[in-house]
Amino acid sequence: MPSSPEDTAEHTGHTGSAAPADPLDSLILHATDNGVSWITLNRPEAMNAVTWDQRERVIALLGEASADPTVRAVVLTATGRGFCAGADLRGAPSTGDRVPGDVARTIRLGAQRLIAAVLDCEKPVIAAVNGTAAGIGAHLAFACDLVLAAESAKFIEVFVRRGLVPDGGGAYLLTRLIGPQRAKELMFFGDSLPAADAERLGLVNRVVPDEDLTALARAWAQRLADGPTRAIALTKQLVNASLDSDRATAFAAEAMAQEINMTTQDANEGVASFVERRAPKYRGL
Repeated sequence: MPSSPEDTAEHTGHTGSAAPADPLDSLILHATDNGVSWITLNRPEAMNAVTWDQRERVIALLGEASADPTVRAVVLTATGRGFCAGADLRGAPSTGDRVPGDVARTIRLGAQRLIAAVLDCEKPVIAAVNGTAAGIGAHLAFACDLVLAAESAKFIEVFVRRGLVPDGGGAYLLTRLIGPQRAKELMFFGDSLPAADAERLGLVNRVVPDEDLTALARAWAQRLADGPTRAIALTKQLVNASLDSDRATAFAAEAMAQEINMTTQDANEGVASFVERRAPKYRGL
């Protein structure tokens, strides 16, 4: 058994608590405020380890944020001492005896879908990391467009502690964020990385006192929600694809993004406000 909740590894299901009996809406809180969709993991007694149904709810909420024109930014955060201690697979649909291919399919349809939902969300996503982010919880934060962390937060590539290979896009994300040598150091040793060190490495945008985290997340999210939503979405796509593209492909994607964006009302407003020497009023259209 892990010595503490944050020592939980992916696929063990050992979070030190019974399977949740609460309705799903109380375990994944959701509210929209001034164009910002707040998604809050709310299972603090288990350090917000996510079950199968909770994961599906987060994926659905991110999809809804993409499709809803009134949502212009997303904040992903949690309650209690933990941001997310990893995956708790108790309650996942049973497929009977395992056969070759089952594990790969579980990863593709589970952890990888969750991370892809963040990366592919058409609205900017801010992670407000309030505490320990371990395993898939760390990758959930790293997949976000901007990462804010409380001083007490820490990040743990916990897989190696249990003899497991990282999943949820960990090798993909970390290598692109901090390079292969640093990524290997974190994944080979599984050491706890304090928020301040994560900021120094470039995994976190800002570290603030715990009591200031929500206020900063709200301020950044509101700035994004007041911005040109489609231009930000297209910029997100360009940046996320840049390291997987050669120069010709990247330049072609940039030109096409410009072509698409110039058809939006916000682009016209941005140009008009510049000419008229006034502050722009973006509507996300």
